[in-house]
Amino acid sequence: MVALFLAILSALLTPTLSAPAGISIPHVDPSKILCRLPILQNIWITCPSNGKAALNRQTSLGTANGVEDPNGAYRFAVRYGNAARFQPSSVVTSWDLPNGSNNASALPLACPQPDIDASAYSEDCLSMILYVPPSLTVTSQAPTLVWIHGGSFIVGSSSGAGLDGSKLAIATNSIVAVIQYRLGAPGFLAPNGQTNLAVKDVVTGLNFLKKVLPYFGGSPSKVTLAGQSAGANMIRALLAVPSASSLFRSAILQSDPMNFGFLSPTTYSALKNDFVSRTGCSATDNACLNGLSVAALISASMATFNAGLSISPAAGQAQPIRPVLDGSYIAAPLDSTGTFPPQTKPLLITTVAQEAGWAIYKSFSDPLPEFALPSVCEFSLGSDRTATVLNQQLYQPIPNAGGDPDARAQLQLIGTDQLWKCSGWTFTRSWVQNGGTAYVGQYVVGSTYPGNELVPFCTQSGVVCHQDDIQIVFGTVENPTSAQSALITETQSRYKNFLANGNPNPSGLSAWPAATSSNVHPKLLGGTGEATVGACDPSFWGSSVQYDYQYYHNY
Repeated sequence: MVALFLAILSALLTPTLSAPAGISIPHVDPSKILCRLPILQNIWITCPSNGKAALNRQTSLGTANGVEDPNGAYRFAVRYGNAARFQPSSVVTSWDLPNGSNNASALPLACPQPDIDASAYSEDCLSMILYVPPSLTVTSQAPTLVWIHGGSFIVGSSSGAGLDGSKLAIATNSIVAVIQYRLGAPGFLAPNGQTNLAVKDVVTGLNFLKKVLPYFGGSPSKVTLAGQSAGANMIRALLAVPSASSLFRSAILQSDPMNFGFLSPTTYSALKNDFVSRTGCSATDNACLNGLSVAALISASMATFNAGLSISPAAGQAQPIRPVLDGSYIAAPLDSTGTFPPQTKPLLITTVAQEAGWAIYKSFSDPLPEFALPSVCEFSLGSDRTATVLNQQLYQPIPNAGGDPDARAQLQLIGTDQLWKCSGWTFTRSWVQNGGTAYVGQYVVGSTYPGNELVPFCTQSGVVCHQDDIQIVFGTVENPTSAQSALITETQSRYKNFLANGNPNPSGLSAWPAATSSNVHPKLLGGTGEATVGACDPSFWGSSVQYDYQYYHNY
């Protein structure tokens, strides 16, 4: 219809008379007029923007300017929220490109973080990128997948490696929204005591989507949250926020380090006070705090992050800055240390086969003798938990290529089970026992995520390290193998079904049984059958050996 209308308009606007000598009649581009016609506000139109084809869409917040992504979807970058430093965010009142840009093809600047150029980040960073399949119309009522990036709550962005949502959007016929939120102390350790600002940023983003999704063919009642690592941790926090429950109907948690749990108010206060002391300001001196440079904020935030374990053992080593169980916004721990509330939402909970591989083999580049195992374990688990773990014979010595035992292999298994796999299964059983539905999976095929190639262990055949599932889900693997291609197709098909009805079992694929309180049925993704239970038996991790959230419960 648009093409026909354009053709008619072009014919009407094309001069049919010869111009008098010496007078030029300019050609009128009908698309430029089309872009301004109110009658076409509710259909896609292609308009010029800075020399590139752009797509305009009229919304309740104004005109959304986007471009066609190289992978086929329509891409819209947008600023979704406003926030002053250390204050809660609010939904924008108009549609604006991120960072004051007038280039619809530009991607948002990241939130302030270490190890990137200052020109790549901005405090004005509450932005997201929408990927919309060309097939959608305003009447489609399509689902939306909101992706929350990981990065230990200190790094990451909506334009991170592998997060182009175009292929995923087209494969699932859904809108994919990749969101970013405040990181480090600005998002989690506000000196004024305002807790969980980053969690509230995501809620602000969800409220923004509720306003605009209908104009892109999406249904506000069909939103699924998905995220990996810290992004999955963020989703678990949102599952514990009663006021956010109506904003999404299902969730996908990939590689959530559930062993840590939420911060306690005591540990949060200790971390917050440490951060404030490193700024050189007092907690009540707003002029001083607001006058700090962004570089100074990052420096103080990272100093607290790196000192987290020494500030409080409950903070843990890898993700000391994280959501806090403040008792008001986040109302329940969602673990065995408190009453688990009734649940109704369906979840997908997945891990990868060698979650701890990158951390262990990066820390110990050479084989580790067996006699070193207890002392290394004690650094993370303490002496009593280490003794229980090693006395149960569940983690036997594994020889390296030369035939000698390499304690790194045992440490990798222990770390994977404690931080991700077994703690995730424990959470699953609690979720199901309290009325929710859950499907558990383990990736045994992956794609080496940028950075993981620096650790040779993670590039070995059959090894799937932390983050190696991301490009499988998004379909952004470069030159995929046949096994990767097959898993991408399967995963996106299962996600499409899950987004539609909360069940990852489309016709034509092998059955993925729902978890029960006694058997989580962990499906091997990229393999056949189910993962072995091993040490994830509920009588071991979480019982004989406590998770950190249990062990440090009184901190």
